[in-house]
Amino acid sequence: MGDSLPFLVMVLLQVGYAGMNILSKLAMNSGMNPIIQVAYRQIFASVVIIPFAYFLERNTRPRMTLPIFFQIFLSSVFGLTLNQITYFVGLKHSTPTVACALTNLLPAVTFVMAVPCRLESAAIKSRAGQAKILGTIICVGGAMLLSFYHGSKVPIGESTIHWNYVIRNSQDPTNQNTHHSFMLGPFLLIASPVSWAVWFILQAKMSHSYPAPYSSSALMCVMASFQCVIIGLVADHDLSSWSLYPPIRAISSIYAGVVCNAVSYCLMSWCITRKGPLYVSVFSPFLLVIVAVLSWALLQEKLYVGTVAGSGLIVMGLYTVLWGKNKEMSSLANDFKIKNIEEFDIAKLENGDVEFVKNEK
Repeated sequence: MGDSLPFLVMVLLQVGYAGMNILSKLAMNSGMNPIIQVAYRQIFASVVIIPFAYFLERNTRPRMTLPIFFQIFLSSVFGLTLNQITYFVGLKHSTPTVACALTNLLPAVTFVMAVPCRLESAAIKSRAGQAKILGTIICVGGAMLLSFYHGSKVPIGESTIHWNYVIRNSQDPTNQNTHHSFMLGPFLLIASPVSWAVWFILQAKMSHSYPAPYSSSALMCVMASFQCVIIGLVADHDLSSWSLYPPIRAISSIYAGVVCNAVSYCLMSWCITRKGPLYVSVFSPFLLVIVAVLSWALLQEKLYVGTVAGSGLIVMGLYTVLWGKNKEMSSLANDFKIKNIEEFDIAKLENGDVEFVKNEK
């Protein structure tokens, strides 16, 4: 179970995120302000996760200190507030498939940021290091191709699924939120993984100083709730914009808060502790494939040559990075004369030192 459980958790998380992308796009198409949607997401997440944090970690929760509190605050700013606002506003001005594809910049950005923090090693003279650098370049190139080149439509035919709600919503003349922006959408969607990569780095460090993922996630959600509500009130003074009617707004907000905040951030924190920040970030291609299929089937989204080619390059780059990471871990295990690396949770690279932690289970 050393590798299979984190793998299964990350795959299920991608399925959960795919549902969020579809529901959130439908809510924004109904006229919901994406910033207000993010605020509701944080509120619902806080309501769900606080009881779990209190009861599950009341006897094991470490003592809170000012430096740890500040780390959690920074995590809430970068991992929840900035990451989600830029993503949701970018999604409003783009499509779910493009949004998910650009999220795949995350491993490349995480690798670039993790190297100076000594959480990852470049090692350009080794095959592993070269693979991670080459994969990063391919990933970024694919993201740029996808963002700025459409090309002709891919002739895959029309979906036979006709969701009446989507058809009525697309024909509603009062809907003013389905327009796309060629530059604004991709720019914000690129800014989102940058802020998320900062969260990965912060979380990797905090998992050692404050090993209480439920409590830290609860604090992050509460802080982000206040931050997003303030930003939402400043961005839209009309209180009627905060209405959760039609029901798709309430459904998408509750789903995003419970599944994609309360559940996912706890599970990602757990996976980061066991496998490291880069491992968690390389599962984005699963999300891209799932969302592309659902968007075509349910939202009648068209696929373009640029989207498919760029997505293919991104996936190729991501798994090149993953191959390099696995090669590096195997090399470290051999250096430390570890026969079965699956018996260990993670190689921690702090201050240049490597430490393998025995799996207690």
